Amino acid sequence: MRRALAIGVAALGLAGCTLDPQYTRPGLPTSPSYPSTGAAYESDRAHEPPATPGATPADLIGWREVFTDPRLQALISLALENNRDLRVAILDIAASQAQFREQRSELFPTIDATTDATIEGLPATNAVPETGEPINNEHLVSRLYSAGLGFTSYELDLFGHVRSLTRAQYQTYLNEIDTRRSTQISLVAEVANDYITLLADQEQLHLASQTLDEQASSYALSKAMFDHGTATRLALREAETTVDTAKASVAQYIRQVAQDDNALILAVGAPIPDDLPAGRDLVGQGIMADLPAGVPSSLLTQRPDIMAAEHTLLAANAQIGAARAAFFPSISLTGSGGVESVALTNLFTPAAAMWSFAPQITLPIFSGGENRANLDYAKVEKRIDIAEYEKTIETAFREVSDGLAARGTYLDQLAAEQALVLAYEDAYRLADMRFRAGVDSFLTTLTTQQSLFESEQTLVSLKASQLQNLVTLYKALGGGWYEVTPAAVAQGGESSP
Repeated sequence: MRRALAIGVAALGLAGCTLDPQYTRPGLPTSPSYPSTGAAYESDRAHEPPATPGATPADLIGWREVFTDPRLQALISLALENNRDLRVAILDIAASQAQFREQRSELFPTIDATTDATIEGLPATNAVPETGEPINNEHLVSRLYSAGLGFTSYELDLFGHVRSLTRAQYQTYLNEIDTRRSTQISLVAEVANDYITLLADQEQLHLASQTLDEQASSYALSKAMFDHGTATRLALREAETTVDTAKASVAQYIRQVAQDDNALILAVGAPIPDDLPAGRDLVGQGIMADLPAGVPSSLLTQRPDIMAAEHTLLAANAQIGAARAAFFPSISLTGSGGVESVALTNLFTPAAAMWSFAPQITLPIFSGGENRANLDYAKVEKRIDIAEYEKTIETAFREVSDGLAARGTYLDQLAAEQALVLAYEDAYRLADMRFRAGVDSFLTTLTTQQSLFESEQTLVSLKASQLQNLVTLYKALGGGWYEVTPAAVAQGGESSP
């Protein structure tokens, strides 16, 4: 008994060892800070909001702090409740957690309680074959009853094979959690982009309708002048073409607004309620707050997609340990203990006690190179995952750098375009006054009006692009994280902030 106890203690001590390689996080394949040279980045620094002591870092800002439009906030909340992609990501976490629990269970023996009763009727024996003398003419009945506890093929994890597989599955589970976070950030950004696109097209529709009214008024005046012989047919046709062009633009933006609504409904995952708060104007302020930019590139390692890539790398590292353990002996144990008796009344007496113990040692000698091939494959997979991890960081670094480069230049471009719109508005006003006074031809009015319409359209598009760049920057910095609660994972439900 003492020898068996000593062997058991030694086995448990060996079970704590591992053959996993020592993990070291790969170094950042990018510079320690974002680009700072060049006109684009100088412009961004010129427009960067002043630093506030104790302010939340850019990569940890929640979406409610960024998207301040009350209608947009309501739409994002609806999407987080109803979007099917996010729901699938949450259920993937629950599925991965169940797989991890299943793999972890192999670290412990499976103990079963069994009861058994065997009742057998034996044929009658009429005579002994040698002598022919009768023995028994009645059927015999044999009974055997048993009850006990036992475990079958429990592997002593001496070289960490099962532990390595468990660690790999755990990292896969963590990967799903971070993938879910990344999915949520992408969903928030998608809803915001769809909402901004809708506002921009609604503004374009308003401009087209306003231009159509002005063109219709100019056409009516040209028609009256033509009827009185003070305008040529060419001037009348020119005015007529502007009306038709404006009608085509109105129809185009009516279609685009309807399609934008459909895209927003798809992203939200439910029909848009009628009682949502009123939204804010695209060209005005208040749809989004600005984002601070003074963050080191090392913070990108906190992005959910980068964290997910590192969990995949850690899983590959654990798979190498499992592949190494396959070269060493494995010990599996089978044992049981209980009672057994031919009479049910004697089943639980001391004399009915029974037990069995059957250890088995398997030593790999020749496998045709299978174990070596599995180890080589695991090592190659780790190198692939390292490359994927570094590529994910490089992609994130570029996304943030592009967002910073665009942020300041968009503001400069918006200021210039706004000045251009004001200049065209004044030019159109003067040209229209000269036309109505009969001093100048309608062609000058038409040209300035078309230039004004195009510059107003460009201003709206620029404003939408500037806001969407902020959305992209918010997403690139990994903002708006939500923690997945254990209850949400277990139930496959929504998470809480």
